[in-house]
Amino acid sequence: MLGVVLFDRNRRGTLLTSAGVAFLQDVRRLFTVLEQARENVKAVAAGSQGSLRIAVSDGAIDPRLSAFLAHCREEEPEIEIRLSEVPLAEQVRGLRSGDFTIGFAHAADVGEGIVAETIWQDPLVVAMPPRHPLLSHKKIPLHELACHPLVLCNPQVCEGYCRELARLLRPLEREPNVAEQVSSLDMMLTLVGAGYGVGFTTAARIAVSQRPDVVVRPLAVDSAVITTYLLRPDSDDLPEALERFIVRLREHSGD
Repeated sequence: MLGVVLFDRNRRGTLLTSAGVAFLQDVRRLFTVLEQARENVKAVAAGSQGSLRIAVSDGAIDPRLSAFLAHCREEEPEIEIRLSEVPLAEQVRGLRSGDFTIGFAHAADVGEGIVAETIWQDPLVVAMPPRHPLLSHKKIPLHELACHPLVLCNPQVCEGYCRELARLLRPLEREPNVAEQVSSLDMMLTLVGAGYGVGFTTAARIAVSQRPDVVVRPLAVDSAVITTYLLRPDSDDLPEALERFIVRLREHSGD
């Protein structure tokens, strides 16, 4: 027996108490460690010599990451690479606890114990339906966005990305008109194409998501870029496989 109350039952249903939430997080972490141990044993039995557990948040996935990971598998097929897509907060917790080896995100302000290194920078573009009034501009002035509904990412799903977007929109004289919040690029483009509002994405991501119902324009702001960061534990004693991964990533990002 734990000797604490984990659940609060009332007319509305059953909710976790603060102690229950903390206990649930620790139990999930325990099962994650057990699952990793099981997978590591299976990987070694299958001939692998190690593994890298990579966490991705903020939708920080684009063709360059796919190409890089394919290159890593060619160079070191004996190193197992496992990807998990998680919210930024879970990614940071996992990097600190050792659940994840390394991560990719659109946030650099992740607190102590984590090093954030710039890997890629992409121009931010505005997505809108055909014949939208903003298409009269070759580059969209920032102040013009205040007059139109926006389709933005859900901040709980893409926390780091939303931070960067909020920083960009901060100079607007009034609060943005957020029509919808979405959890994926495909949903954003679908709503934009349907006329719910205009959205944001990067030039790299829209290049592989071309749709006849969506047109893009760059922003008339030099600082309108989204940065992809490599996140790793702040330690001088990194596993050799991880050090080789980082060196290869730096070389690849400069291509």
